[in-house]
Amino acid sequence: MGEPIKKIRLLRKTSKTFLWISFVLMLVSTIVLYFYVRNLLQGEIEEELRSTEARIETSINENGPMYQLPPVVEIEKVALLGTERLKDTLIFDPSQDELEEFRELTTYSDIKGKKYRITVRTLIVESEDILVAVVVSYLVIILLVFSFLFYFNKAWNQKLWHPFFENLEQMKRFSLTSDKPILFMDSEILEFSELNYEITALTDKVRSDYKNLKQYTEDVSHEMQTPLAIIQAKIDNIINGDHLNDAQFEHLTSIQKDIQRLTQINKRLTLLTKIENQQFSNIEKVDITHCVGSTIQNFNEISDKEIKYERDDVIWAEMDRYLAEVLCNNLLSNAIKYTTGNADIRVIASDKTLSIANHGIRALQHPENLYTRFYRESETIKSTGLGLAIVKRICDLYDFEVDYKYEKGMHTFSITFK
Repeated sequence: MGEPIKKIRLLRKTSKTFLWISFVLMLVSTIVLYFYVRNLLQGEIEEELRSTEARIETSINENGPMYQLPPVVEIEKVALLGTERLKDTLIFDPSQDELEEFRELTTYSDIKGKKYRITVRTLIVESEDILVAVVVSYLVIILLVFSFLFYFNKAWNQKLWHPFFENLEQMKRFSLTSDKPILFMDSEILEFSELNYEITALTDKVRSDYKNLKQYTEDVSHEMQTPLAIIQAKIDNIINGDHLNDAQFEHLTSIQKDIQRLTQINKRLTLLTKIENQQFSNIEKVDITHCVGSTIQNFNEISDKEIKYERDDVIWAEMDRYLAEVLCNNLLSNAIKYTTGNADIRVIASDKTLSIANHGIRALQHPENLYTRFYRESETIKSTGLGLAIVKRICDLYDFEVDYKYEKGMHTFSITFK
């Protein structure tokens, strides 16, 4: 799988897109306007130069005076006619005491047998000033229009999407265990109304299915307990009787163990269902170190494994007290069950982390399956395969971190509380 996509809010995304599109359009339109106005002004300048040149030719042809106004107009008799030239040039302007840029038109005319070179010029500075003024004015106007459209578009989008965001908040507060219906805000947008209808139908269906499944689980769990208890009692009576041979005793003992295991599986599955359905809502501040100590004391009475308990700090956790006891019991039970030989079990409580280590001959072959229901690394040890699954669900419920590692011949489970 690739890297997760960076999330961004809807309105921010649309505003960002609007900004980029507007910026590109402004940039392109400004460049186009600049070159268009520039070509337009150059055309006007050339038209003015040719008009001035035509009036000068007319004046000379009518025997008028040869008007001279250097460097704007220069008329000179020449021996040979040349080629017309149109160019930009720099000429020193004594009035400004600096070089000025001019647009220059040079033509040659034969008027009444005499050859003339007529040069007319005009300042480009004025046209550049006009060009800058036009572009700046355009930018100011477009920025004002853009600012208005941006805030108007943002406000309009907020109003348009308001029902969607309100309904999204309602969905975040949706709970399977609550009978309170979801009240969606109606909208004039057809798609939003259709979405509300479909989500309402979906949540009603999910809530109904959840209730049916919950009721079924509770009924099955309750109904199984009685026959299992009756079967267990009858087998106990038969075992305690006097007319059993060794083979019958062995078979009945095996059946008794299977019934006990089935009873345990039923209880643990029921517990897992309740945890996943978040039915443990009695949250309080629990002393985990004290809970571990009590659990160790209970196991010491029924187990021949020695448990060494090192407590550096008191660990507190906000959780259901019963689930805290289940968590400690399952971790210690797992360590006792899978430790090899008469090796000690080490329990360390330090810096909000509870670590339980037991000796093992080799590392697990599939540690990624540790928290999978009914998973057992080895069939030699009879277990329900649900203990660590319950540990993981409890940690997920309260956002605790659970970690497993195998180092120096020790299987170590660590729970970091928050």
